Amino acid sequence: MPVQIPTQNCYHTESSLNVSFRVLIAFALMSLLSFMQSAIATANETDLPRANKNFKTLSKGDTLDEWKHSGNWKIEDGVISRQGKGGSLVYIGRKIPDDFELQFEWKVSKGSNSGIYYRPTQYEYQILDNDVHADGRNPRTSAASLYFCVQPSKDMTKPVGQWNAGRIVCKGTIIQHWLNGEKVIHLNYQDPKWSSNVDMLRQRGGNLEARDANLSLQDHGDPVWYKNIRLRELKETDLVDMTEVVPAVIPANVLEAEKKKLAGIIKRREDAKKRQQQKK
Repeated sequence: MPVQIPTQNCYHTESSLNVSFRVLIAFALMSLLSFMQSAIATANETDLPRANKNFKTLSKGDTLDEWKHSGNWKIEDGVISRQGKGGSLVYIGRKIPDDFELQFEWKVSKGSNSGIYYRPTQYEYQILDNDVHADGRNPRTSAASLYFCVQPSKDMTKPVGQWNAGRIVCKGTIIQHWLNGEKVIHLNYQDPKWSSNVDMLRQRGGNLEARDANLSLQDHGDPVWYKNIRLRELKETDLVDMTEVVPAVIPANVLEAEKKKLAGIIKRREDAKKRQQQKK
């Protein structure tokens, strides 16, 4: 009697295997896609370099124990935010070393303005919504600028509401500002080619030779958030990236408006001195 081969059952068995294999492949692809999306989201969230053991974290937990303020700042889960009028938030845990690296993340709401002061007088890393705030029209007062001194090479800010990664490196006469993983300012303030920039800041009241300040987060009346603030002192043997960057070009009409603004700053300062002298 001929042997009958159960072709129908074999077909179902082979079909089931194919379906299972396709399901397995689809699951693997979905898992890979999910992993890639997570990695991209993490990369977008922060461009800070990995901190080593020499960094001290200045913002963590839910207390501002080593910070001084007037009750207008708070911290929650390591995120510092401005809550109302009252002035800057000042770190009193230690003074900023002469040579240092400061890493931090920041974000703003629409039109917000703030800043990080890291040396005496007018050393300010500008924090800003470039698209809406008036200071964004001039690269020299835009986000990541050394305010009213040197403009960044390009606008590297992320959209409002997203975290930006900032970094300040100072060693000797070198000042660097970084934003979202890219160095946007490299200034050697003793190099004659920067003399006009140095003089502009001097007229505003800044002294690039100044040292020994407390870190200060500016209250400019606008919502702003900071996190992952960490500081390390640079040793003499620590090397820094010496690659130079070219500041962005400032349009002629913006330069003219800048001159008028500087003249106004100088006049207000002189008027204030006269009033003080009259009171004596």
